[in-house]
Amino acid sequence: MLVRDAMSTVVLTIGPAHTLRQAAALMAARHVGAAIVLDPDAGGIGILTERDILNSVGLGQDPDTERTHAHTTNDVVFAAPGWTLEEAARAMAHGGFRHLIVLDRDEPAGIVSVRDIIRCWAPARQQVPA
Repeated sequence: MLVRDAMSTVVLTIGPAHTLRQAAALMAARHVGAAIVLDPDAGGIGILTERDILNSVGLGQDPDTERTHAHTTNDVVFAAPGWTLEEAARAMAHGGFRHLIVLDRDEPAGIVSVRDIIRCWAPARQQVPA
């Protein structure tokens, strides 16, 4: 199975000036654990995850004043739609993260998460005799 078969195409895109509370509210409303951060000034694509927000709040930072740009991962590992789920899982395990932005022709096409991969693998694993 390929990344294109598992990825979510419901992609939340936010800007670097959003507060963490705004980002969290948008992520919660869309039931996603990560948002793509597009920063036209920095010229790149970053990712903000629920863990980034949790870490900030855990440090006592104010989610109403903290901006996403300060918590965005900009050194992103991207997946291609044609990657196998094994390749995506290996990249996540190697990098220690749970989400990959999927790029198609240098444009965000989706996000694949550990949960997406498990959802795809679980039915196949259940059919194997014990």
